[in-house]
Amino acid sequence: MATFISHSPAETEALGEKFGRAARRGGVIALSGDLGAGKTQFVRGLARGLEIPGRVHSPTFTLVNEYGGGRLKLFHLDLYRLETAAQILSAGIEEFLQPDGVAVIEWAERICDLRFAICDSKKVQIKVVSETERKIIYDDPGV
Repeated sequence: MATFISHSPAETEALGEKFGRAARRGGVIALSGDLGAGKTQFVRGLARGLEIPGRVHSPTFTLVNEYGGGRLKLFHLDLYRLETAAQILSAGIEEFLQPDGVAVIEWAERICDLRFAICDSKKVQIKVVSETERKIIYDDPGV
């Protein structure tokens, strides 16, 4: 595990971009952090590293956003609104655990206890240190 201290949203995006450049088809990134920690900023950088045009939005209310037009497709999932195992299973999360592209799952800790393959994915945890600093603990970006 590596640690990076981000001093701005741009630095968080730059780390995400590094993950995007290293990403391989079928890769899954388990992303965790409190509300406002910078998870979506990280995903914006990831999309840039995948050469995906356009703006990345948080899928909190839609569960998943799919982005194409880049080197690989990006599936951006947000499990924030799913609280039970039954909700997660009925949402069809399993199809995104071996994606035809790259999947990044916000609030991924909510499914680790379901024994999905997500527990073996690349992990990125973002912790709020201060208003302008984030501590990002992550696995090697080679997805």
